[in-house]
Amino acid sequence: MAAVASVSFASITQSPGRKFSIPSSHRCLVSNFSALKLRSPGGSCKFRSRSSRSGVAVHCMSAAAGKLHSLSRGFQYPPTVAETKSNFLKAYKRPIPSIYNTVLQELIVQQHLMRYKKSYKYDPVFALGFVTVYDQLMEGYPSDEDREAIFKAYIEALKEDPAQYRADAQKLEEWARSQSPTTLVDFSSREGEVEDILKDISQRAGSKGSFSYSRFFAVGLFRLLELSNATEPTILDKLCIALNVNKKSVDRDLDVYRNLLSKLVQAKELLKEYVDREKKKIEERAATQKANEAIKKCLGEYQSAGRVDADCIIEVALSSKGSDSVD
Repeated sequence: MAAVASVSFASITQSPGRKFSIPSSHRCLVSNFSALKLRSPGGSCKFRSRSSRSGVAVHCMSAAAGKLHSLSRGFQYPPTVAETKSNFLKAYKRPIPSIYNTVLQELIVQQHLMRYKKSYKYDPVFALGFVTVYDQLMEGYPSDEDREAIFKAYIEALKEDPAQYRADAQKLEEWARSQSPTTLVDFSSREGEVEDILKDISQRAGSKGSFSYSRFFAVGLFRLLELSNATEPTILDKLCIALNVNKKSVDRDLDVYRNLLSKLVQAKELLKEYVDREKKKIEERAATQKANEAIKKCLGEYQSAGRVDADCIIEVALSSKGSDSVD
């Protein structure tokens, strides 16, 4: 161990890329390894045996230099969840009502984890599923323009193309409307753009490690069945078999999706009741204020003229009646 201890890691980490030679007399320390890698807080060192005569070469690299080396070879570190959320908030800076924002923040975390899995590959069924969930979540949003701006910011925060999501979702919806339950399942025996998409998914899903299943994909399948008027439960079984997708996973995720929709409906109903109640209160306050102003006006006239005329009495009565009618 004395030979290894004699190597100064402080000097190593300060000199990225520098090589040190260990005398052949000490190579017994690493004779059982063709390569040995040690890490320090500032970087790493590799001990590699070149030959029995030339000894062992030590190549050290700092953490920063190592990252640059990886990037130069084409490898890119994926962003963190916090970075993705930050990109979304930077792209859309207006406040979002909490009933929508809470669900959006949960979705973007889930989709970030899906997006940066090694096996992830964008496909139109996934896009259809997300667009379906998003549109149902944001249904009733105060502004159509803001709804689309949020969609754009959300997808771009994940470094994907919102226009492609919309276009592919529309393409699959139009295709599904023209299908029967039988032709939907029998896509593998027919030619066409969407059929080729489904064939590619089936091929990747059938080979280990090249397909990333997700809840959005399950919702996309459900949407295809819905638009083709496939009401028989066996159709979903057949479609899952044709696509090499686990039916149990699809059933589980569709249950989660239905529960989400149910909660959204309840939350939106509560929101509507709250908005209606607040609107009524505002109208009541406005009517009361109007009646008070009319009374003050008549009292002012009474004090100046020493009497209250008939017109003033009628005006006050009408104002009071209007205030009562709001209740």
